[in-house]
Amino acid sequence: MQDIGQIAPDSADRALLGSYLSAGHYAEGVAYCEQAIEADPNAMIYYWYLGLLYLLQEREEEAQAVWMSPMLAVESEAEQHDRALELAAILQMEAQRQATQENYQMAWVLCQYQREFVPLSLEELLWAIAWGIRAESDWWESGLLEQITETLPQFTPWEKSDRLNQIVLQVSEQLLEWNPGDEKTLAFLRSCVTYLSSGNVEPIVIYQWVRLLHQRAGKCYTNSQHTIAAALAQIYVPLAAYDYQTLHNSIDFLKRGDVAARQQSVAVAERCLTLCEDVVSRIVSTQALLAALMGVGGQGQRTQEIFADYKTLLRSVLHPSSDNSSHVAQAEPLVTPQRLLATGGLLFYFEDEPAINRPIRNQIAQIAETELRTIQRETVERYAEHNLERNKSRSLTSQNPKTRLLKIGYLSNSLRQHSVGWLSRWLLMHHDPDRFEVHLYSHAKSNDAIQNTLVKDYGDRFHHMPTNIIEIADQIHADQIDILVELDSLTDLGGCGVVALKPAPIQVHWLGFDASGLPSVDYFIADPYVLPDNAQDYYQETIWRLPQSYIAVNGFEIGTPSRRRDQLDIPDEAIVYLSSQTGLKRNPENVRLQLQILKAVPNSYFLIKSFRADQSLIETFFKEMADAEGVSVDRLRFLPDAPSELGHRANLQLADVVLDTYPYNGATTTLEALWVGLPIVTRVGQQFAARNSYTMLMNTGIHEGIAWNDAEYIEWGIRLGTDAALRQAIACRLWQSRRTAPLWDSQQFTREMEKAYEQMWMGDRVMME
Repeated sequence: MQDIGQIAPDSADRALLGSYLSAGHYAEGVAYCEQAIEADPNAMIYYWYLGLLYLLQEREEEAQAVWMSPMLAVESEAEQHDRALELAAILQMEAQRQATQENYQMAWVLCQYQREFVPLSLEELLWAIAWGIRAESDWWESGLLEQITETLPQFTPWEKSDRLNQIVLQVSEQLLEWNPGDEKTLAFLRSCVTYLSSGNVEPIVIYQWVRLLHQRAGKCYTNSQHTIAAALAQIYVPLAAYDYQTLHNSIDFLKRGDVAARQQSVAVAERCLTLCEDVVSRIVSTQALLAALMGVGGQGQRTQEIFADYKTLLRSVLHPSSDNSSHVAQAEPLVTPQRLLATGGLLFYFEDEPAINRPIRNQIAQIAETELRTIQRETVERYAEHNLERNKSRSLTSQNPKTRLLKIGYLSNSLRQHSVGWLSRWLLMHHDPDRFEVHLYSHAKSNDAIQNTLVKDYGDRFHHMPTNIIEIADQIHADQIDILVELDSLTDLGGCGVVALKPAPIQVHWLGFDASGLPSVDYFIADPYVLPDNAQDYYQETIWRLPQSYIAVNGFEIGTPSRRRDQLDIPDEAIVYLSSQTGLKRNPENVRLQLQILKAVPNSYFLIKSFRADQSLIETFFKEMADAEGVSVDRLRFLPDAPSELGHRANLQLADVVLDTYPYNGATTTLEALWVGLPIVTRVGQQFAARNSYTMLMNTGIHEGIAWNDAEYIEWGIRLGTDAALRQAIACRLWQSRRTAPLWDSQQFTREMEKAYEQMWMGDRVMME
C-alpha cells in the first residue's frame, strides 16, 4: 500500500482510490483512507471514500457514522451543503460504475444514500428507478417515481439531451415490462407526453417512445388486457398525429376501453380520414369511423350519413373510373391487403340485402386476397405444392379412414371468454380422439376459465401463436392440418390473412361474422334455417348445411344477479322488454318498432343494455327516438354492465320478453335468453346475421315470436307482452327443450360436424380426381 505521508491531503490520489473500488480491494482501500484521515483529519475526500468502502463491505452503520461526522463538525449550512455535494458526486459516480457491472442492487442503494444528502437531479432520479427495477427492489415504495412524474412535465431542457432522452425511453420500457396497467406506470407515461412535446426532443425519440407504447398496447390487446391497451393508446396517440398506421391500429384498442377511450376512438378515426390520399385507405378509415361511432352510440343520423359515403367508396373500388386512382396497388403504403380483407363487413349491420352486399364483399375479398398472395407468392406456392402432394398421398387413406386420424385445426383469436369461446367449447370438448387429431391456434392469451380448460385438455396441441400471419400459417402447414376451420371471419384480420394464404388443403368458416368471401375458403357451415334456399347464388364459399342446427351448446353457467327490479324503479307487476346488444346492432328502424310495441302495451318498460357503449350517448339516442314515437322516457331503463358474464345472464331474469335486433340479430345473447326460458321476438331477414335467432328458435321447437315482416314483429311483441299464459307456456317448453332439442345437444352436433368433415375430405378427393 502506498505511504500516505508522501501525498498532500488536498491532492489525494483519486485514481488510486478508484482502483481499490474497481478491483474490489475494499479492505486495502479502508486501510488507506483511515491512514489518510489520521494524517490529515481535515481532508474530507477520505471520509467520503471510507464510508463508501464500508458500505460496499456491508458495514452500513459505520458508513453512515463516517459520513455524518464531518457533516456535523461544521455549523455553516453553506459548508455542509458543499460537503454534501462532494459526497453525492462520489456516490453517484460509484452507482454508475456498479450499474455498468450489473450490480443494480448496490447502484440502487447508493442512490438512496445520495438522496439523503442532496436532492437527485431528474436524470439521476430516472437512473435510480431504472436500477431499482433491474434489482427487483422495493423501488415502487420509495416515492421516486411519483417525484419524477411530478417533475418531468415541468422540466424544459434548454438543449437536446440524448442521455436524458435515452433514460426516459429506458424507464418507459422497464415500467411497461413491469406492469403496464399500474397507475404509477400510466401516470409516468402521461408525464412523458409533456416532456416529449417540449420542442427540444428529437422526432426520432418521440417516434421510438410512441412505438414502444404502441407495441405494448398491441401485446396487451392480444392477451385480452383490453383496458390496459386502451389506457396506453390514450396516452400515446396525441404524439402520433401523422402516423396513419399507428393511429389506425389504435382505434381497436380504444374501442375496448372506458367511455373516454371509446369517444377518443372516434376522434382518432376522424384523424385517420384526414391523412388518407386514396380511396382504399378512405374505405378502411371510414369503416373504422363507422364502427367507432356505432360502438359508442348506435346508428344515429351522422352514422347513417357516413354509411352512405362508405357504400359509395366501396363501389368506386369495384367499378373504378378511368381517372380514379383507387386500385389497391396504388393504396400503398397506408393500407395493406390484410387491412382490406375486413372491409365491407359493416354492410350487414345496416342492410338486409345479401343479394347485393354479399357480391360486394366477395369482390373486395378477392381483390385483397389476390394482392396478399402476390406479396407472399413464395409462401403460397410452397403451401400449394405441399397441399397437392398431401392430397395425392391421402387418396388411399380416405378410402380407408381408419388408417390414420383426420387432422382438424381450429383458428381463432377468441378461444377465451368471448362469444366464440363460449359457443365452440362444446364441440372442442366432444371431438372423437379415435377419429380426429384436433389442433387449436390462437394469438390471444387469456387467463380465464375457457382458455385454461382448453389449454389443459389440448396440451401442446393448443398453439399460442404470435400475431404474424406467416408464422401462424407456417405452423398450421407444419402440423399438416387437413381441414382448417376459421372461427372469427371478418372480426379478425389475422384469421382472414392466414386462410388467404391457404395453409391447409380444405378451409372452412364456422361461427364468426358470416363468411369472409375469400376464394381460398372452401365451405361455410350453415343449416336449413340460417340461410335461405337461394343463398348459394351469392356466396363464394360452398354452403355446407348441417341437418339441424349450425350451433349447439349444453347450456351456460349463471351467476348471481347484480340488479333487482326495485333497484331500477320497475314495479313487480310491470311487463319488461329487454334489448341487450352492442351499439353496433342498434338500428334506428328496429328501435322504432320496439318503441311502438312499448307504446301499445300498458304498464310496460324497456330495459336497455348496450355492451361497451357510451351510456350517455345510448340514453340520448333512445330518448330522442322515444320522443319521436310519443313514448314517455320514464318507461326507459338502462342496465349497466354486470361484473361478469355469469352475472349478465343472471340479470336476464329481470325481463319478460326479449326484443331482438335487426338486421343483425343476437346470437350468443339469443342462446342465453332461450336457456333461461325467455320468449324472444325476432325479425327474420335474408342474410345470415338476420336469421340467427330464427334458427335457434326453430331448433328449440318454438315458433312463437318469429316475425317475417315489421308488422308481425310489432304484433308478436304486443301479444307476448299482454298474454301471460303464452309467456308461461313458452318458458315451460323451453325448459323441456333442454332434454331433447338439437340446440342443446352438443354431442349430437359434434357427431354431425365430424361427419361433415369426413364428407368434405372425401368430396375433396373425388373432385381432385
